[in-house]
Amino acid sequence: MSASAPASKKAQANRGSLFLEDAEVISVTPFPGQQFITRLAAPKCAAHATAGTFVHLQCDEHIPMRRPLSIMRARDGWIEIYYKIVGLGLRALSQKEPGDLLSVIGPIGHGFVPSPERPNTLLIGGGVGMPPVLFLAETLKDHDAFRPLVLLGSELPFPFELMKSQLSAQWLPDEIGSTMPLLEDWQVTARLASMENFKGVYRGYVTELAREWLQTLDKRDLAKTEVFACGPEAMLEATAALAKEYGLPCQVCLEEFMACAVGGCAGCAVLVQTETGPAMQKVCIDGPVFDAATVYPKPQT
Repeated sequence: MSASAPASKKAQANRGSLFLEDAEVISVTPFPGQQFITRLAAPKCAAHATAGTFVHLQCDEHIPMRRPLSIMRARDGWIEIYYKIVGLGLRALSQKEPGDLLSVIGPIGHGFVPSPERPNTLLIGGGVGMPPVLFLAETLKDHDAFRPLVLLGSELPFPFELMKSQLSAQWLPDEIGSTMPLLEDWQVTARLASMENFKGVYRGYVTELAREWLQTLDKRDLAKTEVFACGPEAMLEATAALAKEYGLPCQVCLEEFMACAVGGCAGCAVLVQTETGPAMQKVCIDGPVFDAATVYPKPQT
């Protein structure tokens, strides 16, 4: 199903694909800037998750409201989520210990849909929006039909130890060579961007780093390129504009506050341009992945 499929069809496709399970905490790994990666044993969710889907997670038994969190990895019966503490719920989640049980609903939503006709996949992730593109990178790495390039941006220290990449990126100076070890292990070319002075990291916005690569492509290569992104609103808007400038299809994974995450409350509704005009659609069941051109620039009612 494409990222631009009608809302009713998307909602129907979601039925029967959600699972409620008590997930056991396997590990909680802290990083600077109050960032954490938590691994959970959630076999049903792990078996059905795709890049761009998310879970609705109970952070603590004393906090009734769940939190929607993107899935970063899903393998062998476990899932990983990456988050930054922004309130009591995520703080409680960060304090969990191995063996603790957390109620999880997932996987929720419709993820990225890469096109084999466009094997040059540009994956752009910003801040806590990195998980969906990392999931997509892991999905694509074993497919010979795709050649993913991952660009990650953060104004906090990255939630991994930087390493010098041995994978070529001739479109950048040699000194811009830091990457994520996991991506290097996967043999996926990646580069990092930040306004901070991190060693080996491109100084600027991640969308500016994306432009550095796109401007090296000829028309034939651009015709084989597609963009996927998740991150802050401003980054997504800039990514959509960049994709439009270069005539590229672009899918964006939106992040919105939500209460139920299953389509009942409409708290996550966003304005989207449809074939019949602007309409409100729910990020949880109609997304979270949308065709960027239908979301940015903001449709006018």
